[in-house]
Amino acid sequence: MTPLLLALIFGRLPKAPMPFFVKPVAKGVADGAMKSFIQPQINNRLDYIEGELGKSEWFAGDTFSAADIQMSFPLEAAASHGGLDQTRPKAMAFLERIHARPAYKKALDAGGPYELMK
Repeated sequence: MTPLLLALIFGRLPKAPMPFFVKPVAKGVADGAMKSFIQPQINNRLDYIEGELGKSEWFAGDTFSAADIQMSFPLEAAASHGGLDQTRPKAMAFLERIHARPAYKKALDAGGPYELMK
């Protein structure tokens, strides 16, 4: 989650209110941090997750567990704003399995649409 939080912060930095002459500097710093540190860290973690999900259907083995609930939020965040896409099919399939669970659907019915990091 730390790299995803950094991506959120640095992604909003250039849009923050500031004097016009500072904006190019803020954009340069944010872009540099994203390209040289944050996105590589996100990619590293997503690659690790993809590898772990290659060992079993769920994070802690072949049955759904609390580990899967815990990991669903970072993967939702990564799919929303962190670069998780079809290039990591096991992680995307994991999210599809989470979304297909009756409890997930019931939570959406009760709480409304899930809009992460708008």
